[in-house]
Amino acid sequence: MILIDHPYISDFLLKTIKENNFEIVSTQAARSLIQDDAMNWISEYEALHKLLSTANPLLYTNSENSLKWVFEYLKETDLPDQIKLFKDKYEFRELIRDIFPDFIFRKIKIDEIQNLDINTLKLPFVIKPSLGFFSIGVQIIHTKSDWHVAQKELTYDNLKSIYPKEVMDASTFIIEEYIEGKEFAIDAYFNNEGEVVVLNIMHHVFSSRTDVSDRLYSTSKSIIRRHKESIEKFLSPIGEKAGLKNFPLHLEVRIDQQGIIRPIEVNPLRFGGWCTTADLSWYAFKFNSYQYFLQNKKPDWDEIFKYKKDEIHSIVLLNNSSGIKPSEISYFDFEKLQQDLEHILVIRELNFNKYPAFGIVFTETSQDNGEELKEILNSDLRKYIKIN
Repeated sequence: MILIDHPYISDFLLKTIKENNFEIVSTQAARSLIQDDAMNWISEYEALHKLLSTANPLLYTNSENSLKWVFEYLKETDLPDQIKLFKDKYEFRELIRDIFPDFIFRKIKIDEIQNLDINTLKLPFVIKPSLGFFSIGVQIIHTKSDWHVAQKELTYDNLKSIYPKEVMDASTFIIEEYIEGKEFAIDAYFNNEGEVVVLNIMHHVFSSRTDVSDRLYSTSKSIIRRHKESIEKFLSPIGEKAGLKNFPLHLEVRIDQQGIIRPIEVNPLRFGGWCTTADLSWYAFKFNSYQYFLQNKKPDWDEIFKYKKDEIHSIVLLNNSSGIKPSEISYFDFEKLQQDLEHILVIRELNFNKYPAFGIVFTETSQDNGEELKEILNSDLRKYIKIN
């Protein structure tokens, strides 16, 4: 069963739902996004009857906005408590405290940020909303000057969100020690037996130590081969502690030079936001992550990689890092962008007046052409922006 909500649903997910005749809950939000009566619509009443009468029901959400529906109607199930364990970053740290007993973290109200004495904290550290999304309000603090900049940024006025309070709440923050290593994003699920099934592993590439943007995520055969087994071993005890079965998630971790995995956060009941990372598994590896979760399937990685070259498949979020106000922009030149990237597979244009990005592109890059990814990672995108 699938819960659809704003802000976005991809054509690929729509096609998946229709071709597999997956049940889709007929909420007002879903109906406003999908004008197709031929879908396998199921009323909210019928959906609730099925979900409440089934142990560990199969439920996928495309958007964290859907969590409000789960909290409101599925109080009699384990899902609300399981979601809160992960969605609240402070609660998640408490959940895994015995696994990582030396990890330092604390909770703080936004009103306390302006008067917090940085001398009482160990540098470097990260401060972010305890309930957050899309890297909004995330700051990495290496120096006292970084903290002074963060204090100016972390205010109610600057952190007004288009997302509901269940998704993004700037009233409470978590301060935690900075985790060294390369960052990876993982789509996975716990199957009906509680076993971990990894569907994709993406290297979240940054332009600098202070960069917190979501500009570039890349996956490849070598990335999956290198990290799949260790990710499975890492997730297994977390699933046991939370009692997870038939539970999809999007996990962010850092892996250091010794191969030690430390978690950043877990996003429950979905894969990557805006139908990104789950769609990427199809373009990169030719299997459907949504279908695999809802049908309790595992990727046969040996078969997938048997004839596959080691191309790099990436998601590029074209966030507006230009410093140019949306009101001054006429349009974003996607044709010019296509000339600069080896092979764009999909372009998803976004309303840059409504969202802080011009669009999302899916790309394929040869291993010996990684320089183009570095260029787009470090670009302020001004060369593609046409001014009014």
